Amino acid sequence: MVDLRPYEKLHAIQMLRSIVRRWWRVELAFADATGYVVDHADGRLAPPNNEYCRLALLAKEGFRRCNEEVVRVRDAARAATLPGSGRPRRSVVHSCYLGFDLVGCPIVFGGELAGLLFVGGSLRRPLELTAERELVHKLVTIGAHAPRAPSQHASNIPLLAGVELDQLCDLLEYGVDEIEQFHASVERRERELESQQVAVGERYRFDAIIGTSRPMQSVFRLLEKIIESESTVLIHGESGTGKELVARAIHFNGPRGNRAFVVQNCSAFNDNLLESALFGHGKGSFTGAIKDQKGLFEVADGGTFFLDEIGDMSPALQVKLLRVLQEGTFTPVGDTEPRHTDVRVIAASHKDLRALVKAGQFREDLFYRINVIQVDVPALRERIDDLDLLVEHFLKKHFHRRPALPGRKARERAPRLSTAAKDAMRAHAWPGNIRELENEIERLLVLGADLEELPAELLSPMVRESAASARPVAPKGHVNSVDGTLRGAVEHVERDLIREGLIRRHWNKSLLAKDLGISRSALIAKVARYRLEKPEKPENK
Repeated sequence: MVDLRPYEKLHAIQMLRSIVRRWWRVELAFADATGYVVDHADGRLAPPNNEYCRLALLAKEGFRRCNEEVVRVRDAARAATLPGSGRPRRSVVHSCYLGFDLVGCPIVFGGELAGLLFVGGSLRRPLELTAERELVHKLVTIGAHAPRAPSQHASNIPLLAGVELDQLCDLLEYGVDEIEQFHASVERRERELESQQVAVGERYRFDAIIGTSRPMQSVFRLLEKIIESESTVLIHGESGTGKELVARAIHFNGPRGNRAFVVQNCSAFNDNLLESALFGHGKGSFTGAIKDQKGLFEVADGGTFFLDEIGDMSPALQVKLLRVLQEGTFTPVGDTEPRHTDVRVIAASHKDLRALVKAGQFREDLFYRINVIQVDVPALRERIDDLDLLVEHFLKKHFHRRPALPGRKARERAPRLSTAAKDAMRAHAWPGNIRELENEIERLLVLGADLEELPAELLSPMVRESAASARPVAPKGHVNSVDGTLRGAVEHVERDLIREGLIRRHWNKSLLAKDLGISRSALIAKVARYRLEKPEKPENK
């Protein structure tokens, strides 16, 4: 989902906002690709110059209906054209359930709908007495308060018709053009930067780890603090989350970045082979040992040794590894003389090492030696906001590796995913995480080599089936839950109710607690549970 809030700071948008406010007393607003109004997340309810709209938005049912109307504007704006001109007329005018006009223009990035720029709350002709009474009746019907002085408020409703309405459409399209051009220029700069990085060789900087979601930003902040240290690091995360990539980022950005980075998966060998790989062996120490062989601890001397899946290491080897960490010495297999090594150890595991310690399967003293600093790499389902970014990255990565088909001109741009394919991928749980996602994208590119848009039908059966089961069709008037249980359905409704209430009450928890009939402390606990804290406003840059 594209965050449209930074585009509000564009000079052209600021100027446009000032113009429509001064000329017609209407407010410019953004909605995202789902039709959700961006201002509502910050507790701002537009338009302020229409008292009827404001009262409707403050009512629960009115808030829901108003958002549904914005979704309808988004849908209508997608296919709107100007008859006879041959040129798309993107702006559309839609009359809402209260009779007010919503004028919107879709924002499109790379052929995909990113959101909507719109204004609302205007009329094409003054409100007559009969229509005024009907409007007040509609407000009461949806549970909103009736205005105290209807006629006075009716006279303040912005009026837009004829030429002025066309002018507003032109201004909205101008604003969207500015947004889309700015976005395109940013993408060009990013592509140039990416090509420069490829030219100078791959370095495992933080920008090689892709993610803008909150969980990944927490990981980046932690990495910034630990890269300059020499402390041992334990990386925990599910298979396929990119633990080795994090380890490389720590090494190549740290003081040992120009020295060796050695990797060993502890589950790849049995005990004897792993011991020989780690510590080396002397000639004749076992059958087939025809010469002395350096161990990886010796190879990594002065650099970093990444021990992946350390939870699979046997108790006997755990003792020997503990000695290396405590004393910096090891003894090769079949040798009697200890050798010294200076390495920074980074360990990783998908298992819960604390649980293994309690079960007696992992040494407690070794656990505390390797767990000086712990980095938890989130699963893909916990950072699903990064999915679009990762998909785009893997499309570019594997598309450029593909040769042109025989007898056909090589395509310049990677194909895009259809909306249905993106929805299905968002609904999948991704047990294999980033590795599974990359394999899925590579598979799509192979199967859809001739297509401009990759449909959901080309997704693997596992993704399609899991997406279908995660989004069962519910009868009208019923709510689906994430896990299919009654408790899940209730929590789903409760979360939406609290989120909409917070927006309606401008994030005032005391007022909302009274509305809901619960204590303020109970509401605060639920807000924390559902992660509904007020989002921070983007900083001006």
